[in-house]
Amino acid sequence: VKFNNCAGNKGVRYETNSLDFKVRADGTMYAAHHVQMPSKQLILVVTAWDPQTLGRWEAIVRFLVAEKLQHNGHKLKGRKPVPGDPALQQSDTLLPWRQHQSANGLRRQKRDWVIPPINVPENSRGPFPQQLVRIRSDKDKEIHIRYSITGVGADQPPMEVFSIDPVSGRMYVTRPMDREERASYHLRAHAVDMNGNKVENPIDLYIYVIDMNDNRPEFINQVYNGSVDEGSKPGTYVMTVTANDADDSTTANGMVRYRIVTQTPQSPSQNMFTINSETGDIVTVAAGLDREKVQQYIVIVQATDMEGNLNYGLSNTATAIITVTDVNDNPPEFTTSTYSGEVPENRVEVVVANLTVMDRDQPHSPNWNAIYRIISGDPSGHFTIRTDPVTNEGMVTVVKAVDYEMNRAFMLTVMVSNQAPLASGIQMSFQSTAGVTISVTDVNEAPYFPTNHKLIRLEEGVPTGTVLTTFSAVDPDRFMQQAVRYSKLSDPANWLNINATNGQITTAAVLDRESDYIKNNVYEATFLAADNGVPPASGTGTLQIYLIDINDNAPELLPKEAQICEKPNLNVINITAADADIDPNVGPFVFELPSVPSAVRKNWTITRLNGDYAQLSLRIMYLEAGVYDVPIIVTDSGNPPLYNTSVIKVKVCPCDENGDCTTIGAVAAAGLGTGAIIAILICIIILLTMVLLFVVWMKRREKERHTKQLLIDPEDDVRDNILKYDEEGGGEEDQDYDLSQLQQPETMDHVLNKTPGVRRVDERPIGAEPQYPIRPVIPHPGDIGDFINEGLRAADNDPTAPPYDSLLVFDYEGSGSTAGSVSSLNSSSSGDQDYDYLNDWGPRFKKLADMYGGGEED
Repeated sequence: VKFNNCAGNKGVRYETNSLDFKVRADGTMYAAHHVQMPSKQLILVVTAWDPQTLGRWEAIVRFLVAEKLQHNGHKLKGRKPVPGDPALQQSDTLLPWRQHQSANGLRRQKRDWVIPPINVPENSRGPFPQQLVRIRSDKDKEIHIRYSITGVGADQPPMEVFSIDPVSGRMYVTRPMDREERASYHLRAHAVDMNGNKVENPIDLYIYVIDMNDNRPEFINQVYNGSVDEGSKPGTYVMTVTANDADDSTTANGMVRYRIVTQTPQSPSQNMFTINSETGDIVTVAAGLDREKVQQYIVIVQATDMEGNLNYGLSNTATAIITVTDVNDNPPEFTTSTYSGEVPENRVEVVVANLTVMDRDQPHSPNWNAIYRIISGDPSGHFTIRTDPVTNEGMVTVVKAVDYEMNRAFMLTVMVSNQAPLASGIQMSFQSTAGVTISVTDVNEAPYFPTNHKLIRLEEGVPTGTVLTTFSAVDPDRFMQQAVRYSKLSDPANWLNINATNGQITTAAVLDRESDYIKNNVYEATFLAADNGVPPASGTGTLQIYLIDINDNAPELLPKEAQICEKPNLNVINITAADADIDPNVGPFVFELPSVPSAVRKNWTITRLNGDYAQLSLRIMYLEAGVYDVPIIVTDSGNPPLYNTSVIKVKVCPCDENGDCTTIGAVAAAGLGTGAIIAILICIIILLTMVLLFVVWMKRREKERHTKQLLIDPEDDVRDNILKYDEEGGGEEDQDYDLSQLQQPETMDHVLNKTPGVRRVDERPIGAEPQYPIRPVIPHPGDIGDFINEGLRAADNDPTAPPYDSLLVFDYEGSGSTAGSVSSLNSSSSGDQDYDYLNDWGPRFKKLADMYGGGEED
């Protein structure tokens, strides 16, 4: 069997309605095992299904069974069934298990009868059950036989579609059939005796549901969208509409035909499109599609089964929306032939003219978007034309500054085109070219210095008032009578002056190459040139003066201080010189000792190493330790040469075996004697001893303070918790109130001598004070507990003991209250309240935490 799902048949699987036959992946059918064919014709249903799309397709395959019969010495193979053959005609009673008589008596024929398919029309109205056929074995005359059927529709889902009378063998259909639900059924009939023993071999029964035209064609989509280019020739493909009919496609019930019912609008013709009645392809049938006139067509398509027979077939409709797509068949055209604009000189990125065009193609598409080009009139590239993406206008923009003195006007020729090329056969319009006149206006331009930066060379040290150069500027405005004035803009050392009218530069001070204002021998100053135009304009110029060095700086000896041993050895002093001048006014240097005083040359000597370095060393065998000022004359190689007498401080000190000055020797060399050194060391030792004694004393005092423990733990000391607050007495207007509720309780009469009236209880009461036990001078550890208990009892019975503010007098609040009663509020005494948070409130609440938060540990 051949099958094509238009997707390469990937993953397609095949199956049959018979367990005796199977289909390979390439479509080859084969017998699954040895099969005894019961009839001359075999009808199978092959199903192809796609697991991904869940699509299913079925085909009916009919086989003719070849037979080999000896008849007059010839073999007859594959006899075709002849219409009207009694063996193929369906009757009410089928004898699939037929016996034949021979010379030896009755015997079973190996070949059974051919059972033709049983056809059942769908949507039958009954009555049900409706008899289809009767199956009978000719052995039922000898024994009692029971008949049964198996397969899909009998004992497999859908269940009990078919039933059979086990005694008479009559087979029934129990309900209306739907071919669209299942087109065929394959059942097997069985004949057994009363004991369930097989009497006959099972026989195949094929039941086909006859299709009725009970389904309308259904379009895949109710609305189809397609497009076609304007100006397309007749026969141009537009789109395809598809309708499916659930009825049998091999019959007229499922054969769908298409036709166009209406077309809107009917311009330029009422039949602009046609449809292939079998495939549903819509194509153009007339010329004249123009998007600028009609942009969209709405076509109503009708699909009818029964091969399009409108009298008997069922129909359905769908809408096809055909959009006429734009092609570039309209060239852009300028709205006028000439444009003009004006631009100031020396301005860039300004729009000087807007070019408007008209294009009838679809806006904001490549067929509509304009591209502008300058054909002539701008050889230097001063202008460009950019397209406004919204309005499609061309904006003539200055990209390179124009000069009024060079060009006073420009005559441009511009051309416009589209992003997309014109359609075949469409020519450019003469209105696609226009002229643009641009006038340049003169503005006051700033003067400029032709040579900027200007470099001059001269020796340093020229006298004040020397004329250096003339630094003049040029005014580019040739058509304006203007004067240029000069001034200084930057002169860091204030060494220069400039003539305001002619730009002549003279010195105002002596120029020094060694100054901090000189960078790489160059001094730089900036000058300003301004005209008197309206508005005034100015330009700057930079003058660079390269100063040539002269020998105006004497050399300086380096280093200024040194150290040497008191006895001659390899320990010498390397000396050199520094000169602010540059070559050739620097080294090689000449180092020499002066002749006066004579002790210098007597004690010291200089040895030349090279042109820049020399060595200073002792001439004598021993020199007493100390600091010596040694004068040295240093002369450079300038023309004329300059010299300088510099003094180097040399510390002469005793040295160790390595030639390094010892510590004592260094101090001695600094000018301190042995006695002074010893005194300093003694003072250092005394100071360290005092510091050590002070530290020991502080440690001992800290230890004694910690050994004196208090009788009461500091955390339990709550004396600072007893505070005295001011009386909360009433004002002048609240003096008439009853304080009887705030008087001292009567239970205190045995302790206090109560006075008439109200007594303040935030003060110490007047009464007899109990006697507290006297603390022993030297308490015994065993008596401390008794001492504390006695003091506690005395404090509990002392009415004068603090706190006194346990009951305060407050202002009278008046009778009655808008607040509700709080008598219903009470404290919980069940013990469930958690007071552990009192431990977080500090040492002052430790007692409360121990009393309420201890739990079972107390």
